[in-house]
Amino acid sequence: MGEGRAFPVGKMEAAFLQHLLERYAFPGERVVLGPRIGEDVAAVEMGDRCLVVTCDPITFATEAIGWYAVHINANDLATSGAEPRWFLATLLLPEGRTDKALAESIFRQVYEACLEVGVGWIGGHTEVTHGLDRPILVGTMLGEVEREGLVTTGGAQVGDVLLLTKGIAVEGTALIAREARERLLEMGFSMEMLNRAAAFLYQPGISVLPEARVIRATCRVNSLHDPTEGGLATGLHEVAQAAGVGIVVEMEQVPIFSETRALCEALGLDPLGLLASGSLLVTLPEAEAPRLRERLLAAGIQANIIGRVVPAEEGLSLQRGGQRFPLPRFDQDEVARLFA
Repeated sequence: MGEGRAFPVGKMEAAFLQHLLERYAFPGERVVLGPRIGEDVAAVEMGDRCLVVTCDPITFATEAIGWYAVHINANDLATSGAEPRWFLATLLLPEGRTDKALAESIFRQVYEACLEVGVGWIGGHTEVTHGLDRPILVGTMLGEVEREGLVTTGGAQVGDVLLLTKGIAVEGTALIAREARERLLEMGFSMEMLNRAAAFLYQPGISVLPEARVIRATCRVNSLHDPTEGGLATGLHEVAQAAGVGIVVEMEQVPIFSETRALCEALGLDPLGLLASGSLLVTLPEAEAPRLRERLLAAGIQANIIGRVVPAEEGLSLQRGGQRFPLPRFDQDEVARLFA
């Protein structure tokens, strides 16, 4: 990448971020898991337990931003096997557009989401900031897990199967239906369909805590990851890079909601690269997969075996109709591209 070329909206290019981490990250003492591509949390040894910490901003959504912030950060903690305990919020509000009603609405959303997740809201920072056209909320979530119970994205093993909960692009579907509603109505979508898609936020829901808790109570898995920005495809690339493995995905087994498919087809988006919070990507030994899938289904959580982990030299690919194709990369999330 040339030094003078500006980055697009979305996640920073992975190779350059890797360069920055290698050059400047300084984990210090007692750090069990430090900054790495594909890992969404840090873990610090605290005796026989680990303190697990994550930090994630909400930048695309404006509606329900406080609710989003709590659940997205709790999802990151869930991928480590940890139980979320405490939340902090840094809320930046736009100059000239913020009143008491807006501030109280966001505070109420954070409060109610913390009650849902079962965490304490213990601090943060709030200010009105120059240059913003919408609220920005940066959340920090802390949790704890027994040292031997810590799970990482980089733990995926060759021979593991890939299990995906719910379906892809739960969050992206809800976000598009909420933020582009007028445009979609003009395109001929019904209000009923858009309301149904907008409700994906709650059903099937963007929280992966329910499935993470089922998994923790059922079996030991090798890797957990929640695909977010850049969709399932980016999540798979992150797992592969963190673990040093290859991945083959059976495209026919990847569940795509009819609402997601319809919105993507109409807007020219690829659901594989669409904001994907709400799904949990699991890698585990093949022998354990049927029992885990059965437990998840019994809890009312859809679960599909979508592929397998292979040696790194086999690369990352999609298999469709007996043919293999390279797994696409999305340096910019499809939601960011839509609203750019």
